[in-house]
Amino acid sequence: MPDGTAGTVAPILVREDRDAVATLVLNRPAARNGLSVALLDALAVELAAIADDAAVRCVVIAAAGPVFCAGHDLKEITARFADADGGRAFFADAMARCAAVMGSLPALPQPVVAAVGGLATAAGCQLAAACDLVVASDAARFCTPGVDIGLFCSTPAVALSRAVPRKAAMEMLLTAEPIGAEEARRIGLVNRVVPAASLREEAQALAARIAARSALAVRLGKRTFHRQAGLPLAEAYEVAAAAMVDNLLAEDAAEGIGAFLARRTPEWRHR
Repeated sequence: MPDGTAGTVAPILVREDRDAVATLVLNRPAARNGLSVALLDALAVELAAIADDAAVRCVVIAAAGPVFCAGHDLKEITARFADADGGRAFFADAMARCAAVMGSLPALPQPVVAAVGGLATAAGCQLAAACDLVVASDAARFCTPGVDIGLFCSTPAVALSRAVPRKAAMEMLLTAEPIGAEEARRIGLVNRVVPAASLREEAQALAARIAARSALAVRLGKRTFHRQAGLPLAEAYEVAAAAMVDNLLAEDAAEGIGAFLARRTPEWRHR
């Protein structure tokens, strides 16, 4: 989908497929990869297509330019203050579209890895937090700066508070202070910190390693993980135990166990 900026024809979202990994590249570097309605729609379309694509076993979300994502497109938002309703209808629609995209990431059958190479702020931080794993460059920074402009990052707080301890999330939300990649790893927002020059390579390698596993086991495991996470302990074990039974009855479990006992490499059938 092309950018809505006059005179440009470059797609605002680029998909690259390699080794069973689909990489989605935010491609609005001049706009700091701001989440315009058009970019949110493009993400929604591609994620829906990936969900039904059995050839894709892992996803990477990356970005062009020095900024991963600066959050919502504030120029687009500001222009709607002149609407007859002050922008209410547009804002409600934009937030609903954003929530749908963010909610689709943990619901996606395939694991999602964010490759954060620069600033991830506001809804950009939300995007990273909503992914299953985050690989960050040593130059990456994360921030929820809404309070600095009188707009508390309430929707980014949803993903952030599920990715890091609550007090760490509240400090980021209340102070608007950016944190570096190592601090983000310390609080659990980031899994790995790598040199900036090798960010995409490292994220791709991690995704490829995941994609090399049984797709059935990974998809079942991701779904169960997110389902049990919000349940009381006893219910969580019920859900997990039922998933283990289903997994044990799958062809790949029999193949994997047999291969382990025979000390050979398993041949996954992804069923």
